Amino acid sequence: MFNADWFFGLEKQIREMGADSDAQSFDEIRDMLSHPRRFSSDEFAEMCAYVILAGGFSQKTAKRVHRNIMDYIYKNGADFDALFQIFHNKNKINAICKIWEKRDALCDGFYVCDTDSRRLEYLAKLPHIGKITANHLARNLGVDVVKYDVWIRRLGALYAGIGRIDEHGNLTDDVKQACDDMFAHLVHDTGLPRGYIDVVLWKASQIGLIKL
Repeated sequence: MFNADWFFGLEKQIREMGADSDAQSFDEIRDMLSHPRRFSSDEFAEMCAYVILAGGFSQKTAKRVHRNIMDYIYKNGADFDALFQIFHNKNKINAICKIWEKRDALCDGFYVCDTDSRRLEYLAKLPHIGKITANHLARNLGVDVVKYDVWIRRLGALYAGIGRIDEHGNLTDDVKQACDDMFAHLVHDTGLPRGYIDVVLWKASQIGLIKL
């Protein structure tokens, strides 16, 4: 495990299963992280909406609901009552509406940030985002960071030989360091952005190709 052959083998299996996507396809994610571009304010808000909806749901469900919500918004605007009829979660719909209404200013504010850490801090303060989801959103916006979710924490702990992790609480310093060391090793071995490695490892874990 934890070498280029292992990683590319996982990537190949995921592609053969037709599971090579997050908000975008694997190819789109890899290209975006290798050649970042500025997103429009509409695209920025759409990315925010996706990660807000993705929490606690399967990717298939999140993508379907996200598409329905964005189709409505592009045609009719961010009307809370109408969107709530599509997806019955007041907090998430309220957050999506707020971000859409302020998307120009919020998008500009993101691109004013001049370091990855400042970008993450900025995104974490958006409605219904928070620290962990900020990493997911940042990666989808082309920032080469990783999302330290439970799958990645387990892999990092396995890589470093850490016996137990806090799966439901805060990301501990030792587990974060283990994850960062794992990604640094795989970046060196594969030559790929760590954000792309992250999404492949997450998907491989989530669909059971990696047994944890």
